[in-house]
Amino acid sequence: MNLLVQHVIIADPQSKFNKQQCDVRIEGGKIKSIGKLSPEKNETVFDAEGAFLSPGFFDLNCVAGDPGFETKEDIETLTAAAKAGGFTGLALLPQASPVVQSKSQVEYIINKAKNNLVDVLPVGSISQNREAKELAELFDMQRAGAIAFSDGDRAIQDDGFMSRALQYAKGFDALLMVYPENKSIAGKAQITESKNSVLLGMKGLPPLAEEMHIARDIFLATYNETKIHISNISTAGSVALIRKAKKDGVQISCDVTAHHLVFTEELLVDFDSNYKVKPPLRSKADIKALIAGLKDGTIDAITSQHRPEEIEFKNVEFEIAHYGIIALQTVLPLLIKAGLDLNLIVEKLSINPRKLLNLNSPIIEEGIEANFTVFATDKKWLYNSNTNYSKSANSPLLGTELTGKVTLVYNNNQYQEN
Repeated sequence: MNLLVQHVIIADPQSKFNKQQCDVRIEGGKIKSIGKLSPEKNETVFDAEGAFLSPGFFDLNCVAGDPGFETKEDIETLTAAAKAGGFTGLALLPQASPVVQSKSQVEYIINKAKNNLVDVLPVGSISQNREAKELAELFDMQRAGAIAFSDGDRAIQDDGFMSRALQYAKGFDALLMVYPENKSIAGKAQITESKNSVLLGMKGLPPLAEEMHIARDIFLATYNETKIHISNISTAGSVALIRKAKKDGVQISCDVTAHHLVFTEELLVDFDSNYKVKPPLRSKADIKALIAGLKDGTIDAITSQHRPEEIEFKNVEFEIAHYGIIALQTVLPLLIKAGLDLNLIVEKLSINPRKLLNLNSPIIEEGIEANFTVFATDKKWLYNSNTNYSKSANSPLLGTELTGKVTLVYNNNQYQEN
């Protein structure tokens, strides 16, 4: 499939063409040439009109409903939303029914997503049924193609179990991606503890619940001399803990969701359940600290935390609504709204997620397999039922005009214009 992408600005700090306006020719799935190029016969031409071309985005944290909850999202609609959002690779969490916790279930995901433009890479469960009582078949799952292990949005409460999981994973260099929440502190609270929670008459979830859990995992990673990844951090205290741990030589990494860089707890004043996420939305001070953590390297990656839900689980009273936002298509607009610069977006959305998983990072260079995203940071578009490719509609951004649009994705010798 021959394609010429004209008038793009290369956005790849790994490339010698970085920041240069070029044309890029792709033949047989590889980048053949970069420079000032003229169209050839039997070649599709895409005029990027001065947009940016970066390595394809990769998401470390998304959920589908397949297997078991296909009414929320299946692999086909998940990858359709991913392509529209600029993602050419996804780490799919094991939150399904049954939980992805065996070799055969990992193989099911791989086979279901085969021959897709988007690389869908399964993350296996750390524990059987995500209950943190017995270890799942981690080694077998890794050999079958699992790229990491996680219990998804269930925090592992048992300290001894967590320590044993780290010890076992160390034996074959597996990465555990863990959600931080001390349940004995968090209780049943659903929004952050603040003046706002008092005003709304709801029990508050203190940042302490997240930070105590991270502190524990830092101690365990230090003791076991192993690596650990903290998913979806949301507080200033968490940033400070991880920053110090990195300086102390702990093998720790972490990520933050795009919506936690923009949305604040004040948005809950109308009890809109589309803003109900886990961890809960925090304060402006927390957002400031998170962005600082991205800039100084404390936070390694940005994720979508894509969580599709049917309307009957979201269009209900706030306290009984399920957590989550569909987010694959809105990551880029939110990062632009948060004021992140181009280099930071590419580093945290394209390069670092793959590094954390020991995957080859695509580079915009001649002779390399083509895997890229073309996006315009100033292009406006309407996010509505016609442009939403997810099966679900649980996003507070539906019906709004967004700035920042993906116009082309290319991977696996396939491309899609948006």
